[in-house]
Amino acid sequence: MKKALYVFALLCLIILEVFCVLFTWRPELIRVVQYQVPDANTYKAYPQTIIHPSDSIFHFIKARVLRNDLDTLCVLDGGDTLVSFKDYQRNGKINLFMVIRNDTIIYERFAPGYSDSSLTTLFSVGKTMVSIMLGKALEEGKIKSLDDYLLQYVPELKSNPAFKSITLRNLMTMQSGLEFVDTNGGYIQAFLSDEAKYYYTEDIKKQLLTVKLVNKPGTVWKYKSIDAFLLTWALENATGQKAAVYFQNKVWKNIGTAYPASFGLDHAGGLANTASRFQATALDLAKIGRLYLKKGKFNGHQVVPEEWVKLSLNSIGETPVTSKGWQRTTQHYLWWIPQEGVNGDFAAEGMRGQRLYIDPLTNTIIVQFALRGAGDYPYRKISRYLSGLPFSYAPHTKPEVKKYQ
Repeated sequence: MKKALYVFALLCLIILEVFCVLFTWRPELIRVVQYQVPDANTYKAYPQTIIHPSDSIFHFIKARVLRNDLDTLCVLDGGDTLVSFKDYQRNGKINLFMVIRNDTIIYERFAPGYSDSSLTTLFSVGKTMVSIMLGKALEEGKIKSLDDYLLQYVPELKSNPAFKSITLRNLMTMQSGLEFVDTNGGYIQAFLSDEAKYYYTEDIKKQLLTVKLVNKPGTVWKYKSIDAFLLTWALENATGQKAAVYFQNKVWKNIGTAYPASFGLDHAGGLANTASRFQATALDLAKIGRLYLKKGKFNGHQVVPEEWVKLSLNSIGETPVTSKGWQRTTQHYLWWIPQEGVNGDFAAEGMRGQRLYIDPLTNTIIVQFALRGAGDYPYRKISRYLSGLPFSYAPHTKPEVKKYQ
């Protein structure tokens, strides 16, 4: 009995020492254990840098009578099964769903505690804000060309040969070739993943200095946060301003926003986590959608260059780097562009079902905030249905109606 207790105590001591070494080597793992998968409030554990709103607010009109027939519309869930939109919202734990058409709010649903002015973390929707800022910096000449090398703007990285041949275009298309371990593959891989490391680290730049190159830049697409971080670092060096200040002065204050937004920082005064820690309200996020719906204009003023908007949203003739859902949605310049059917629509997407969807064909903007997210891109069907247009899913899709008890 004593021997068994001794062995048990020894094992506990070894495990303790292993964890001590592990947490010393990777101190952010303590926060990974503490917070695990980030939720809508995890960003509050880190310092924020405020993005102040416009001095003159733009107001969407609210329809006198909101549409309620949408709740019974059948949409695809994540398993190629048709469910009612009401079930879609329930299964995905949707906190907010808002549809705006012709600048008029025609449908809205809120979970308890949520409203159109609730500040919510939007995760990777922040990557799209980086794309918008880059377009502005190109217009101003702060950045000369997408084909410039990253090291022209971030000489701090010259000590690492991995960055020698990477261009800004490689980063915009997520083809940098840099090593990045995602969360796929089970709990251990998720725990030790780069996704977790960069979300919970307190020094993003220090982590970036040690990244390895595993593919020739421009040859392999891999979705990863570090490409957005490197673009942000380049933007801050090129403009001489913190990302939040530049975004505030060049974009956010110029589109009629009503509420402050924010970027989370890795530490006070540090680099903005533009890849996964952007916070905004639904009403103001919709104004980003409206800006691109209007080809970069707000009240006759060209906020973002029209050519940049067109370039960002046009992937015709290019080989899709990825293909998600029945729409075969691909990423392009940090936006998500459907390839299937009568398209032209586009979206910004974040983990756990955060969405900003824009459909120029119907002049529609949809904002969705969620705790989990569920479904296979119902936004186009909803947009066309509410506009009275015919719609059918792609020919290869053969959904069945599923009823929930």
